[in-house]
Amino acid sequence: MKNERETRERLLVSGKKEFLKKGYLHASLRDICKNAQLTTGALYFFFENKEALFASIVEQPLNELQEIMNQHHRHELEQLKCTQTHMEDYLEHYEIAKKVIRRMYYYYDEFQLLLTKAQGSRFEQMVDQFVEITEKKYRVLADATTVQKKAPKVEDYMLHWFTHTQVNLFVHMITHEASEETAMMHLEAMVHCLVACWYQLFQQNTDFVVGERNHG
Repeated sequence: MKNERETRERLLVSGKKEFLKKGYLHASLRDICKNAQLTTGALYFFFENKEALFASIVEQPLNELQEIMNQHHRHELEQLKCTQTHMEDYLEHYEIAKKVIRRMYYYYDEFQLLLTKAQGSRFEQMVDQFVEITEKKYRVLADATTVQKKAPKVEDYMLHWFTHTQVNLFVHMITHEASEETAMMHLEAMVHCLVACWYQLFQQNTDFVVGERNHG
């Protein structure tokens, strides 16, 4: 069992290096095995094909990120049941954003694979899929806010744009900034902008926005 675990780990390490260097599309299973000093038979013992190897490298980080976001959305819906909802509660969003950034930089190589090296795999549309999933959650949240605050319904176009903007914040960070420390330096201002933008979606109801800002 120990030898099997070590063999599988060698394949994952070698696979990550190959995918980072050449991208999924041009990565060679033969070179992965050669660099791991293993036979192709050993690779096929653990992984059905190249995509299965790639998925074994990137799926856990992606699932952990999705769970962070799922917990956040569940918390936001619970908050709507409270009578006091402050725009200044951006601090909660800031804490979640920091958690996302930390997780993405912890898996820095894996997210480079997902976002810049996944062409040709089933993960190449990952950002669009993430936006689609997140947008559905924001639709529920926006509709609940509309009912609670008697605010206008947020248009689908604007909600889609907002969701893309939020997701792209994190995509931009991890693909353009190698330093987690530098990313954190700019994160708070970005979250401020996003929270203000969320409330701006309900701007047609001036009393709603002004009231939230002055509440407390």
